[in-house]
Amino acid sequence: MCYGTELTSNAILRWADDHRVEWHYIAPGKPVQNAFAESFIGRLRDELLNETLFRSLVHARSMLEAWRADYNHDRPHSRLGWLSPAIYAAQRRSAALRSTDGSAPRTAANPAHEGKSERQSPISAG
Repeated sequence: MCYGTELTSNAILRWADDHRVEWHYIAPGKPVQNAFAESFIGRLRDELLNETLFRSLVHARSMLEAWRADYNHDRPHSRLGWLSPAIYAAQRRSAALRSTDGSAPRTAANPAHEGKSERQSPISAG
């Protein structure tokens, strides 16, 4: 008989199999394989979930939304040069729009002009 998390795990695995969703596991003892998620989840748990007694689902949703807004719009992040994610994203969009080359990267090599070919030096076997 299945209980608790085992029942949930089996249901998720069955759903993933039914919908042909590949399931990738993080190796035991290797949380660094998903360091961004581990860091984010740790902050969420420490700053909100462990500190708040939710009175209802509506209260939980409003508190989570307030935390999310603070995290994305007000809080500076060291990895983003002490900018909030919203400001960082806006600056990147603005820089991409100002770029004369557009937002796509330049090609690694310039194409040859039509009708002309680049002279290649022979490679000697040695």
